[in-house]
Amino acid sequence: MRILVVGGGGREHAICWALKKSPKVTELYCAPGNGGIASVAECVAIQVNQFEEIAQFAIDHTIDLVVIGPDDPLSEGIVDHLEAKGLTVFGPRQNAAIIEGSKVFTKQLLRKYNIPTAAYESFERYEDAVAYLRRQQAPIVIKADGLAAGKGVVVAQTLDEAEKALHDIMVAKVFGESGNQVVIEEFLTGQEMSILSFVDGETVCPMVPAQDHKAVYDNDKGPNTGGMGTYSPLPHIPQAVIDESIETIIKPTAKAMVAEGRPFRGVLFAGLMLTPNGPKTIEFNARFGDPETQVVLPRLKTDLLDIFLAAVNGRLDQMEIEWSEEAAVCVILASEGYPASYPKGLPIEGLEDVQESIVFHAGTAVKDGAIVTNGGRVLGVTALGRDIAEARAKAYADADRIRFQGKHNRTDIAKKALV
Repeated sequence: MRILVVGGGGREHAICWALKKSPKVTELYCAPGNGGIASVAECVAIQVNQFEEIAQFAIDHTIDLVVIGPDDPLSEGIVDHLEAKGLTVFGPRQNAAIIEGSKVFTKQLLRKYNIPTAAYESFERYEDAVAYLRRQQAPIVIKADGLAAGKGVVVAQTLDEAEKALHDIMVAKVFGESGNQVVIEEFLTGQEMSILSFVDGETVCPMVPAQDHKAVYDNDKGPNTGGMGTYSPLPHIPQAVIDESIETIIKPTAKAMVAEGRPFRGVLFAGLMLTPNGPKTIEFNARFGDPETQVVLPRLKTDLLDIFLAAVNGRLDQMEIEWSEEAAVCVILASEGYPASYPKGLPIEGLEDVQESIVFHAGTAVKDGAIVTNGGRVLGVTALGRDIAEARAKAYADADRIRFQGKHNRTDIAKKALV
């Protein structure tokens, strides 16, 4: 089969890496890809928002399946566009991708179907939002309604900070149109957990859980990022809590989307908070998480292509998906200055010195035949081991072997699982 993956980050590198292992894959392309993806797939110079060019490439190359990686094209309707051209696509249609594209939609859905989430109110007018905020207590969470590259959520420790966030989002429009509406939400405490699921309508096949580290510095300090590292499994979280999350949140959400005439097909990512009152929904994403994918897919034993094909053909309920007992830990190597501005084009050394890890490229490019930095999150170093401690030791040893100017990584990824 001839496969085209759309995207160019660490998530897409992990998807391509997993698909490359399938004996059924004869040709693998990635648009636009990156410096590392080029080692497992043929990179095509088409951007993720160039729907017409993607469609034409897929038709010209008789592509059997298009896999959509990032959130923006899903929300903009890439699946509908490609299906209208007669192509087979793995990913939710636009009317289902709204579960990530609009936080207001998702909160209203959860409220309507009594699915556990934080208490909230949503606002279209800045004045109304400020008036409501001034009656609340800090800490409190402010969310831009639309997509904001994973940065549209502010956990404000004071009401002044919350008011500034509201102004930035709704008045200064730092996230553009995504800030036309906001959600103001109660602050939840507890451990975070991510569960990605393969979904086909009401059929939900959960993947192994993972935990992300969002803050840029150790001990969860500093601004939020797209994710500084992940690990799976979560030995410190009881299986009963994981099962409860699936039964009370993920399955009812898939069912609710069907009831709303928006059946979800693809990967549904649930960001959850394990509160003293049980699991609650923080967010849903309409695609593989990044960097969760970099620890989840290395633990997958079943052929990923078989799962994709079962989902697009409505046969997911017939799949038996197997997972490795091994643990996986991913350490993100970021550019100096991330998540604010950062340099690009810096040479990366030591990739050939990596001994026991898979290095997933997130923000790299090829320049004069050499791999250089080209993003905020540059590389994800993922290692497998008998347990978290072994996987963690391997990942950090290999992360230290890689060098580029200003390299930054957290040193405490997966530490919570060692207690």
